[in-house]
Amino acid sequence: MDGATDCSPQTAAAEPLLLAKLIPNRLRELDWTSGCETWGVAFSPDGSYFAWSQGHNIVKLVPWPFEDHKTNCKSTHNFKVDESSDGRCRERLIDCGQTVWGLSFGASPSNNGKQSSENQHKSKLQSSDAVLATGLANGEIKLWKVPTAHLLHYLKGHQSVVRSFAFITNENFMLVSASRDRTLRVWDLKQNGKLLHILKGHDQWVYCCAVSPDSTMLCSVGGGRTVLLWSTVTYTVIRKLEGHGGDVVSCEYSPNGALLATASYDTYVIVWDPYTGESLMKLRHCSPPASLDVDEGFRTGFVRAVSFSQEGLNVTSVADDGLLRIWCLDLQRPVYVAPLANGLCCTFSPHGRVLATGTRDGHVTFWTVPRVLPTLQHTCRNAVRHVMTTHQVMLLPVPKKIKQFLVYKF
Repeated sequence: MDGATDCSPQTAAAEPLLLAKLIPNRLRELDWTSGCETWGVAFSPDGSYFAWSQGHNIVKLVPWPFEDHKTNCKSTHNFKVDESSDGRCRERLIDCGQTVWGLSFGASPSNNGKQSSENQHKSKLQSSDAVLATGLANGEIKLWKVPTAHLLHYLKGHQSVVRSFAFITNENFMLVSASRDRTLRVWDLKQNGKLLHILKGHDQWVYCCAVSPDSTMLCSVGGGRTVLLWSTVTYTVIRKLEGHGGDVVSCEYSPNGALLATASYDTYVIVWDPYTGESLMKLRHCSPPASLDVDEGFRTGFVRAVSFSQEGLNVTSVADDGLLRIWCLDLQRPVYVAPLANGLCCTFSPHGRVLATGTRDGHVTFWTVPRVLPTLQHTCRNAVRHVMTTHQVMLLPVPKKIKQFLVYKF
């Protein structure tokens, strides 16, 4: 729609600025061996900590931003994190005992006085506590307290690799886990990790799951082109989204909950309306030209991960063609492109313009993306979509053109 958002004045894609790289402090012969991959990178909800699975069973938990502490990454593009840093840095090295395939932060919501003293006594979590969930190769889940890295819960039940997590943080505090055993499991963290539900609907591996910002809807994606939307009230399937042509490996809701992005080995990112199941746009990843310096072993458009920017204007994707792309949703094309060999995952920081990406060699790269100033139209749409579903928007007594803009019909 004309004048919707000024994503970029440029006609050609620019490069985001490489800010820093984290390299595990380990023996060189351990690089490029099985188990060295960074399958997960995550910022804590309040933006005060960063964690990544650096391979060989190890998760590193570090304060964020780095410049406020001993480890200063702004002055260099390539450094090693000291495994024996002193207490001032408050870094934590967590040995999970198994290869870490999934990683996510969650924060316990305020109980507002509703939790009984008996339940408070039983729970290991206090109001507003932050936790770090790690999914392991043997199907087990370990939850760690942030920032002390003390083990809080040890959850067993999955029969295979745990790939992804999502937290439900309304009046409850629950963890959803997705596994290669073809199930999702829902755990009540206020009852010390009690298993509440086992969700069965996938015929193949479940690669990823995500919860909507209002915690009312759960998305899970997996093999066999599967994208399922679940109610977090009944834990039944609301709808199945059809459109991908290959395994779907990543999903994320936009910050206002109005959009859902899914990434697939079919070389596409699809942006959906989760309330109607309609495909709003398809972002294609083509293999790079031979003139581009990309590893021949990864000349494919398989998309590994997708993440929304915090203002909801852009979507970032990581693909096996050796490129990191930042797409403007209004333009439906990349506005920033950078080389990223062997990328596996990506996520934006909660506060700011920093993007973190993880790779097969256990490294993490940080990028700064130029600030995007939302227009008044986008700000108004964002405010409306935070509180209204697509169906509610379509009932508004406003012109059709405004309705189309509010439901992202470009």
